[in-house]
Amino acid sequence: MKRLVLFFLILTSVAQAQQLAPLTVQKIMRDPKWMGTSPDGYRWSGDSKTVFFNWNPENKDKSQPYKVNVTTQKIEKAEADEAEKNAPVNYVYNKDQSLGLMEKGGDIYLSSFKTKKETRLTNTLERESNAKFLYNNEVIFQRAENVYQLNLATGALTQLTNFIKGKPEGFSTTGRGSARTATSQQDAWLKNDQTALFDIIKKRNAENGNRGTGGSRRFGMQANATPARTIKAIYLDDSYLSGLSVSPDGKYVSYRLTTSAANHNTIVPNYVTASGYTEDINGRAKVGETLSTSTTYLYDVSRDTVYTVNISQIPGIKDLPDYVKDYPKQLEERTKRNEDRKVNLNVANWNENGSFAVVTGRAQDNKDFWILKLDPSTGNLTVIDRQRDEAWIGGPGIGRDVQWIDNNRFYFQSEATGYSHLYVYNVVSGKKIQLTSGQWEVQRVQLSKDKSSFYITANKEHPGITHLYKLNVNGGELVQLTAMKGGNEITLSPDEKWLAINYSYMDKPWELFIQQNKSGASAVKVTKSTSAEFDSYQWRQPDLVSFKNRYGDEVYARVYAAKNPHPNKPAVVFVHGAGYLQNVHYWWSQYFREYMFNNLLADNGYTVIDIDYTASSGYGRNHRTGIYRHMGGKDLTDQVDGVKLLVEKYGVNPKHVGLYGGSYGGFITLMGLFKEPQVFSAGAALRSVTDWAHYNHGYTSNILNEPINDPEAYKKSSPIYFADQLKGDLVMLHGMVDVNVHFQDIVRLTQRFIELGKDNWELAVYPVEDHGFVEPSSWTDEYKRIFKLFENTLKK
Repeated sequence: MKRLVLFFLILTSVAQAQQLAPLTVQKIMRDPKWMGTSPDGYRWSGDSKTVFFNWNPENKDKSQPYKVNVTTQKIEKAEADEAEKNAPVNYVYNKDQSLGLMEKGGDIYLSSFKTKKETRLTNTLERESNAKFLYNNEVIFQRAENVYQLNLATGALTQLTNFIKGKPEGFSTTGRGSARTATSQQDAWLKNDQTALFDIIKKRNAENGNRGTGGSRRFGMQANATPARTIKAIYLDDSYLSGLSVSPDGKYVSYRLTTSAANHNTIVPNYVTASGYTEDINGRAKVGETLSTSTTYLYDVSRDTVYTVNISQIPGIKDLPDYVKDYPKQLEERTKRNEDRKVNLNVANWNENGSFAVVTGRAQDNKDFWILKLDPSTGNLTVIDRQRDEAWIGGPGIGRDVQWIDNNRFYFQSEATGYSHLYVYNVVSGKKIQLTSGQWEVQRVQLSKDKSSFYITANKEHPGITHLYKLNVNGGELVQLTAMKGGNEITLSPDEKWLAINYSYMDKPWELFIQQNKSGASAVKVTKSTSAEFDSYQWRQPDLVSFKNRYGDEVYARVYAAKNPHPNKPAVVFVHGAGYLQNVHYWWSQYFREYMFNNLLADNGYTVIDIDYTASSGYGRNHRTGIYRHMGGKDLTDQVDGVKLLVEKYGVNPKHVGLYGGSYGGFITLMGLFKEPQVFSAGAALRSVTDWAHYNHGYTSNILNEPINDPEAYKKSSPIYFADQLKGDLVMLHGMVDVNVHFQDIVRLTQRFIELGKDNWELAVYPVEDHGFVEPSSWTDEYKRIFKLFENTLKK
């Protein structure tokens, strides 16, 4: 008996030792499969009885297909193609839903639901696609670049358009184009900026060592309509065709032609290659380069005529952004030119019977988004709704094409109130109705099959909790369908009777739950994915707190409190990436490695804070745009104000505070060490943007405009201009084949440090890593260096 008790005590001690074994960087940065693999890729069967998903409970090399019956909730392995064979058919229906069209193997098939008969409509080597019914039950579809109309009663096939690639025979482009003026100016700006920043460039310029770059050409676009015997030939020239849309009465074809810009693109050298040679990866253009331009056209089938949709009639088309007032010369020049701003229009979006067409458009400077009524007989536009933002148009669901509810109403989202909400517009009455309201965001909207209700994902309960709601299309009570506190990602069954819920909590990774689609129903857990090793550690549920920043705005944060603080009472600030991203919430973080690392830091006596700083998503328009023209402004001072919270509420020593983060988080880390050295004594900057003039256009121009037009915004937002202020200890870490934030970024900052004579920095490079690291060895090396930095600085 004594031996049995002794044996039991030994087993208990071993189990406790395993459970209480300290976290290490090596452990948490391994291949994430050690944690267990969450299910994903949810797909319903056509009969709504089975959910198919990918899962890896056996820890194989990759996930395998599984299925679960919603009634029995029994999980079984599925065949590789079983989900596809049982998937619901995505028919395009006629108006009374008695007939359906589908594409299969590049051909068009017609199904009659009354006779349960399927008829093959096309049988060609070419692909036919984008089939739909006209209002008279005839069928239109696209073959190659052209649209065809099929009369189901007679079998007559009519070609509606005659798009032809290239140019008419004998057509010359001589004198059509011009030098890439805007891009040349941008290149000159970058060249002058390089000279101002780097002593070595000045030296080589003086020695005539700086060689110029070659020119580039601009591709023009001309839709040259040459009359043909029966159908007007529309030559595509150097443009590409997209968005073919036929009116339900078959009278009009809307389409878009886009001309690509010839830009000075970057290259990313790849040093570790199979060939043994350094190989170049073709990269992106930099912010401020010339954008592709698109023009939307209408082809009148009966008149055999093409005309351009007239953007000059759009209200506010000539409005200049407010920031131009800070540059009097630019304001004077642009006011004198009085040019229409460049706008990208979508193609016509028709109601059911083709009596009404809507076109949406976004200004290329991203200050405006319009919903416009299109007169298809003239191409003229009149405004239905205009969203203007002096920062930039954005927010969940904002700037997308409208969706029709019925023949008279469509819905869309707008930030007009400061938060993204749902609106319905009636084209007959001209009335716009706001269906949702409050200081929360509508994040996703799905119209029910019978078009009587909306399914809405929103953070109404709390910024860090998402739920699914149901709302009548006429408005009324918002009915909550999910109840679990955390993150609820919904895949609705085809018959809309069941919810497949991808659910997680702060300390619990994503799992599959099944629930009936009704309020008050219980969600049943289907999968259990975490490993025994992962479960053996008691992962923290960090304190989810909020504080007022210095501007009076509410800012949310996660705090990982140290149960046994080090005598120095050190603190670390983790800064999430992307800028416009939410990481302070009740669901499992996409930064799961950093979540585990923050647990490790807290185990080692650090208090950690993770802040949804100004610019983060989930909190409305003002929070989203609070960094306009000054990155490293409010987003940085929020980190400082968060440290103040730690000092006052958690007893942190303000002399022992560090910070770390990747991408945008790396950028903030650099700005923190450069501009707030009295607050942050050490920092680790991962894959950091060091100069916004070298990042991409789509992201950067929204926030800082373009370098050539708003240079001051770039100067006060880019760490490289503040490198001389580095006082604390800095470790920089960067992948050498990063095609997002290029390795050049960190190399340029390194050169600045060398020229400035700074010696309190280190650079670790990762030759095979892109922006998002892949190799566990790289993750491990990276975080060993970060942990070492904090141990050697914040605890000394």
